[in-house]
Amino acid sequence: MRAFALIALGLFIGLALTACGKPSLEDPKLSTKELNLEEYFDGRTVAYGQFNDRFGTVRRRFEVVIDGTWDGETLTLVEDFSYADGTKEERIWTLTKTGAETWQGTAAGVQGVATGEERGDTFNWRYRIDLPLPEGNTLRVDFDDWMWLLEDGRLLNRAYMSRYGIELGEVLIFFEKR
Repeated sequence: MRAFALIALGLFIGLALTACGKPSLEDPKLSTKELNLEEYFDGRTVAYGQFNDRFGTVRRRFEVVIDGTWDGETLTLVEDFSYADGTKEERIWTLTKTGAETWQGTAAGVQGVATGEERGDTFNWRYRIDLPLPEGNTLRVDFDDWMWLLEDGRLLNRAYMSRYGIELGEVLIFFEKR
């Protein structure tokens, strides 16, 4: 019984910490910039990032080259990841603009449909995905992805990764338009 109480307390604290301090589309805007995904990701973008576990320890670093095409209805993103450990991965996203500020998308491994919303300089993207692990397995996780348009074609991305509502860590990515 005591073990159950400790597990329940741990889950409660984990959920409480996960709910605190996350961005919101209602947060005050810090710039007058407008992020338009179809414009930003049309062409080549290079990004650098890392995964930090929930204790802040860096667990994985990567570079990703993204080739995007916008045909007026669909934004296709071909993402080629190169990890610091030498492994490679390709993910191809197909995004459809569903409204003035809303998007839906799919990619291999994504469960169902990813949904997103642009608001000013901010984009929020949510999805569940089976992530490939270095040892060959996959891990099903939820992403709450936040992007902010910065200066000179740069985009900052902070993605919160969780499983069963418990935060596993975050991915920090810095995009540069090429």
